[in-house]
Amino acid sequence: RRTSVDELPQLLNVLRGDMSLVGPRPPLPDEAARYDERELRRLAVRPGLTGLWQVSGRSDLTWQETVRLDLWYVDNWSLAMDLGLLARTVRAVADGRGAY
Repeated sequence: RRTSVDELPQLLNVLRGDMSLVGPRPPLPDEAARYDERELRRLAVRPGLTGLWQVSGRSDLTWQETVRLDLWYVDNWSLAMDLGLLARTVRAVADGRGAY
């Protein structure tokens, strides 16, 4: 889990077009059913393997911090940001902090 190798099967979802490389984490259906109006905005973009949450603390973040980062991503998306997040993800995974 610490090296995020368990995420590799998700690449099949990316290839199928169900997920993106970068975006908010995909919620479980029962989680999404409990979202309030603000949290529902996370679903405005395709879910991703990595995102601001991963390079900003991963499991060390509170739910509210994760939502805030995801909404910032939704509102400010750019290709340059995605490329930067992919590069930062490599460092975050290698470092292993926040992965439990």
